[in-house]
Parts: sequence; C-alpha cells; structure tokens
Amino acid sequence: MHEHIDAYLEHLTVIRGLAEKTVESYGSDLAFFRSFLKEHRGSPDSVDEDTVFLYLVHLRRRGLKNTSLARNMSSLRGFFDFLVQERVITVNPAALLDSPKLPRKLPNVLSREEITAMLARPDTSDRLGFRDRAMLELLYACGLRVSELVSMNLADFDAQVGLLRILGKGSKERHVPLHQEAVACIMEYVRHWRPLLGPKCDKVFVNRSGMGLSRQGVWKLIRRYAREAGISRDVSPHTFRHSFATHLLDGGADLRTVQILLGHSDIMATEIYTHVQAMRMIALHRKFHPRS
Repeated sequence: MHEHIDAYLEHLTVIRGLAEKTVESYGSDLAFFRSFLKEHRGSPDSVDEDTVFLYLVHLRRRGLKNTSLARNMSSLRGFFDFLVQERVITVNPAALLDSPKLPRKLPNVLSREEITAMLARPDTSDRLGFRDRAMLELLYACGLRVSELVSMNLADFDAQVGLLRILGKGSKERHVPLHQEAVACIMEYVRHWRPLLGPKCDKVFVNRSGMGLSRQGVWKLIRRYAREAGISRDVSPHTFRHSFATHLLDGGADLRTVQILLGHSDIMATEIYTHVQAMRMIALHRKFHPRS
C-alpha cells in the first residue's frame, strides 16, 4: 500500500504538476486510509464499496465535517483511478459513492467604490505607503493570489509591453496584462521608492528591512486599510482576486478569458463568479422594479 501511495503522489507532482501543499494533503488523507486498512487487515485489491463506506463512517465518528469528508473522498477516488490505470485493481471502489453535499459559498466581493476607497488609504508621500498603494493596485489589476504577489521578482514585470509573468499553483506560468495606471504606479514604485527600502533581494515588494514581504504581512496591511476605508466585513488578499474577476464579468468579459487570467485549471472554479452576478441582478431587480 505504501509503495502505491508513493507512486501516486509522484504522479501528482511530476505528471499532473499539482502544488506541493495539495500533494501533501492527498498524502495525509491516504496515509490515514492506509492506517485504517492496516487495522482491518485490508489491502488495495481487497477494498470494495463497503470498505470505503465504512471508512467514511469511521471518519464521521471521529468528528470530521462534510468539507473534510468530501476531500477524503476526492483523494480516494483519484488514488483508485490511478491504481486502475496502473492495472493494480480492475474497478474503482469509490467511483459510485456520493460525496457529502457542500453548501456553495459565494465569494466576498468589494464594490468599485470600496476598492477606490482602499486604494486611496495608503500615504503615497511615504516609501512604505507608496509600496502599499502599488501592492493594492497590482492585486486588483491582475487578480493575484497572495502567494503569487509575494513571490514576484523584478524580472517578472515587463513595463514596455504591460505584462506580468505569474508563477501560479503547481508552477504553472501565465501572463496577465496590466492597465496603464497600474503600470505607471509599479514603475514609479520600482524606480523611486523601492530603492529607499534598501532591497536585499529581487522581490518586487520588500519590507522596511529590505527582505521580501510575507503573506502574513500582506494580510495585515489589507485588513488595516479596509478598516481605515470604513469596510466592516472581513477583507483579505483573495477578496481583491474575487473582486477582479467579478468586475471583469460585470464589464462584459467572457468566462474563458477570466479563467485564463485567474490561472484556473478548471472552468468550474471560475463559474462561481457567474453566481455572484446573478445574486446582484436579483438584488437590483428587487430594489428598483416598480412591482417588487
């Protein structure tokens, strides 16, 4: 069992190019399943639907919620699909079992007015303030993940063409265009303000010690500017990503283009933003229609 799991995790890393943390979570789920089989003296070729069902019951009794159960089911389905492809087993025992139903959560999106208010909060007469303004401008201009933002190097920014090279999940590369205001803001930061921070690395965004900004540092800054802008609900770097996608769709962009810009491997992940649009249309209709 251990050898099969190692082979599958190697397949996820090398062939499918999944991110390291994703592969680690698969490995953790499968290691737990292996322990369960060991206790019940089972092997991969002896696992059937009843075994998988009993395992889910076992997880439920341990207090796992639907989100964790669904993730475990996904891990098992993928693993047994791999074993079928490798001809270790003939049938995937997890294929026909339903995953727990999960409530669909709509992403937290800022209005254009709230985005404008947050962009106006940093003090652009100060080196750290201008850095923060450039950071917020870039998050909204490109819909970056916070990990993509903090890992950006100077060589990733092409000011002449107005393109940003982004290394996303699973080391997948994509290029996102920047609007002129964002280009001008980043250029001024890189040329005039970043040198004042005494950079000791090639990262675009550095802290007061000259080292690259951390994910936690970006989170704290965004929460601070959200409070200063009078936004009471929780705002994170990912809120800018959600707002970027939603505002593009509101402006008429097609779903496929937004998928490419966000770096989603599956368009299903992008379709959640169409639900946000629908909710907005319903709210506007109820508010303004004479008979609502």
